Amino acid sequence: MANIITSLLWATILFYLYSVHGIAAVWPGGRSTRFYDFKVQTMTVTKLCKTKTIVTINRMFPGPVVYAQEDDRVIVKVTNETPHNITIHWHGVRQLLSAWFDGPSYITQCPVQPGQSFTYEYTLVKQKGTLLWHAHVSWLRATVYGALIVYPKHGVPYPFEYPYEEHIIILGEYWLKDVIQLERDVLSSGGGSLPTDAFTINGHPGPNYDCSNNDVYKIDVVPGKTYLLRLISATLNMENFFAISNHNLTIVEADGEYTKPFKVDRVMLGPGQTINVLVKADQVIAKYSMAMGAYMSANGIPFQNRSSIAYFQYVGTKPNSIELPAQLPQFNDSLAVKTVMDGLRSLNASVNVPKEIDKNLFITIGFNVQKCHSNDPKKDCQAPNNGVIAASMNNISFIKPKISLLEAYYKNISGQYAEDFPETPLKFYDFVNGAPNNIPNNTASLNGTRTVVLEFGTRVQLILQDTGTLVTENHPIHLHGYNFYVVGYGAGNYNPQTATFNLVDPPYMNTIGVPVGGWAAIRFKADNPGVWFIHCHLDVHQSWGLGTAIIVKNGKGDMEILPHPPADLPEC
Repeated sequence: MANIITSLLWATILFYLYSVHGIAAVWPGGRSTRFYDFKVQTMTVTKLCKTKTIVTINRMFPGPVVYAQEDDRVIVKVTNETPHNITIHWHGVRQLLSAWFDGPSYITQCPVQPGQSFTYEYTLVKQKGTLLWHAHVSWLRATVYGALIVYPKHGVPYPFEYPYEEHIIILGEYWLKDVIQLERDVLSSGGGSLPTDAFTINGHPGPNYDCSNNDVYKIDVVPGKTYLLRLISATLNMENFFAISNHNLTIVEADGEYTKPFKVDRVMLGPGQTINVLVKADQVIAKYSMAMGAYMSANGIPFQNRSSIAYFQYVGTKPNSIELPAQLPQFNDSLAVKTVMDGLRSLNASVNVPKEIDKNLFITIGFNVQKCHSNDPKKDCQAPNNGVIAASMNNISFIKPKISLLEAYYKNISGQYAEDFPETPLKFYDFVNGAPNNIPNNTASLNGTRTVVLEFGTRVQLILQDTGTLVTENHPIHLHGYNFYVVGYGAGNYNPQTATFNLVDPPYMNTIGVPVGGWAAIRFKADNPGVWFIHCHLDVHQSWGLGTAIIVKNGKGDMEILPHPPADLPEC
């Protein structure tokens, strides 16, 4: 997966010529257009001693890399040749005036059904860096994912040492069980999910797993050279540490935005997060481990405790050399996570951080346990005290509608959603240490499709607060359609009197790990009309209802009005 700029980036990639959707409003124009053809197909793979069928794009696992440059227009035709519904989300793409192509099922579109196709079109307006794409229906992104690499414009250098080579490193999870059935089983049981059977690096488990001694990813490196590793987390239900034995990692980008260089010996990525690091091959000639291991912040939750191993191997290493092992933090080392986050700063001081706030939102995130209403509680109510696990924001578990929210909003279709999501918790208490835990008598959530509505141009501050019902946990929260400034975070309950904010050079991200038993503060300007999903990127939490949607109304100018839906928008 080494970057081959000459053949993949600068050449125009023409698979098919697609018809462009007619629109009434003005679309952002791209500098050039990149065409890709995605066929959703099944393929048979053998891993961990067993053979199974998985869903892929173009029978590639991981899927094909989408290459583009800043301000390019990207057109991807997706044809579904499987028996499963599919959508593709372009994680981290701002989707300015192109909300119809964002991809989350039942939020901006109905799924592409078997035998159907849909063409995604978007412009990478002022965006560059490492992003990703993945399925956004059921748990199919366990195998349907790939990198989205956006290079700077011609002649614009990186703001750091130019690397000798670039390599894409995608962290994943692999299940022997069918992942669609796995989600169904989790929801029908009322309990938790089984841990993954293996972690993977670029689809390879590595030698710590059965039948995987030769199923290992490797990078051959030249002594003395500097390498850019584009780290992408495409995991489904886990957050993970990553390290290379005996080598430092210099962070230069996070979530597709440049950062001040920051040297660490490990990083942690939650699902959907990306980090670019520079690695200098400055050690003795040998075979070094690149290791991916679990970060599990919640107590009592089963997880895969074996790491995935790849090789960072120096040219000249003797055959059959034993790799030098990488040292990963303890699985629950939240301090190791915090120290990395503490060092993230935007490359330049930003004048765009909202200093004055028009709308303050305070949203709690966490778990619930509902009462059992089944005649077979041992089978259907496997949460503590024969309850049913749920998850919520402000104690409301999100229920996806029967059609897409964006279509219901745009066409003014009643009965699909409400515009009354509470801007603050329904009740204030000691969220971390005094949360309701008389399971299931006082731990239930409300259910509904309730949305936040913002006027165009609103300057928003959003406090995300972890809660202690059932268990506290680090939650990677992703906001579609926007990047946001992470202006603060901390342990315990958010206190505006003592919280410290960085309004000078905060990191500009699209996914933020809300600390276990803590809080995070983000700010953004609501300048992109549409309906935007905000949710935990651990899919099991999303399935339990940990999310909501934000509606941003149209503005008044041509570049502030959402165009009408494309002609081939899938129907439910």
